[in-house]
Amino acid sequence: MSATFLGICLVLAGFQSSRAQGAAGQEQQIIDLSKKKWQWMADKNVDELAKLFDDKAKFVHMSGTWKKDEELDIIKTGSIWYRKADVHDAAVELFDDTAIIWSRITLESTVRGSEAKVEFTVTEVYKKRGADWKLLALTFSSVRDTHVIKH
Repeated sequence: MSATFLGICLVLAGFQSSRAQGAAGQEQQIIDLSKKKWQWMADKNVDELAKLFDDKAKFVHMSGTWKKDEELDIIKTGSIWYRKADVHDAAVELFDDTAIIWSRITLESTVRGSEAKVEFTVTEVYKKRGADWKLLALTFSSVRDTHVIKH
């Protein structure tokens, strides 16, 4: 009887450990995907971004809010060129098939011909669609460089 109980405990402990590792793995997957997105934006790779952005995605910037097609056009034409995003910190929360990532970044960009280097906290919302994650929303919040994301 005690061997059976011990076996059940070990199976349950393994299941919990597996779930925890699975969540950590998904969190890292979102962090990696977000970093890829920044590189695709720097490279003006609108083909990869078009696959990543959900058709109903919204983008909130300091100067306005727009949808997927407008964001892709802005990137393609270089109206805003996201040259480099240094990610200082990131935190991810998972809610079933939805993930939210908050990243503290320094963004070097060219905005309508003017150079800019701004500290932001960026909030991104992703939804799992089949095997892929789709970006639903991206919001830039201007912050001080001392801003800390709580994990």
